[in-house]
Amino acid sequence: MLEIEFLGTGTSTGVPQINCHCEVCSSTDPRDNRLRTSAIVRYKGKKLLIDCGPDFRTQMLRASNSDIDTLLVTHIHYDHVGGIDDLRAYCKGGHRFPVYARRDVLDDIRRRMPYCFQEHLYPGVPTFNLHEVGEEPFVAEGISVQPIPVWHYKMRINGYRIGPLAYITDCKTIEPEQVEKLRGVPLLVINALRIEPHMSHMSLSEALAVIDRIKPGRALLTHMSHGIGLHAQVSRMLPAGVQLAHDRLIVQVPD
Repeated sequence: MLEIEFLGTGTSTGVPQINCHCEVCSSTDPRDNRLRTSAIVRYKGKKLLIDCGPDFRTQMLRASNSDIDTLLVTHIHYDHVGGIDDLRAYCKGGHRFPVYARRDVLDDIRRRMPYCFQEHLYPGVPTFNLHEVGEEPFVAEGISVQPIPVWHYKMRINGYRIGPLAYITDCKTIEPEQVEKLRGVPLLVINALRIEPHMSHMSLSEALAVIDRIKPGRALLTHMSHGIGLHAQVSRMLPAGVQLAHDRLIVQVPD
């Protein structure tokens, strides 16, 4: 059995968005309140964190279980890596926390956090084992992970397939050969930024078109802005087997 807990399902601004008073940002429905996108995947006794954004501390304090073993990063944008310094809580006793990502992401982490990679470390800084990910399957904490390269406008980024789960965020386009890797996956998590088209993210209609091509057992939408609309209203528009994810949602999928 695989379990995914959605730590956050919002876009880079989060929802409510600062200085916005639209009906979504003003909603009292907790499902319309979205921290930046991240999730914990629990599978075969291991806990894999996907992305570590600026809301990470808050997310882990309210998570059902804050235990994590490793981090998979989709790409280098701040809303997906801005909380990495808070991984120091998992680096006690000299433990180097494992991080898996594309080469460009690892290079940027080193540049953004040089104090974590110096020869003489300041006491208490987080420490990491960085693992470069290509496009071939790799093993993280004994779990086989299949990278799913997709396009975030002109940026090549990674989604990941882990057992019965495929997790894709910040995607604008996905190539046919990557669709084949996902065909019929039991659970697909995929981004749907808003109703209107966007330059670098899928709109709701674009995400639904990809879901129709993949034909998963079930699909959950994530990385949503206030432009997606109210959770309760949009949920009634979706086809069978497709739902909006929301913060703190926990879903189990048979292996």
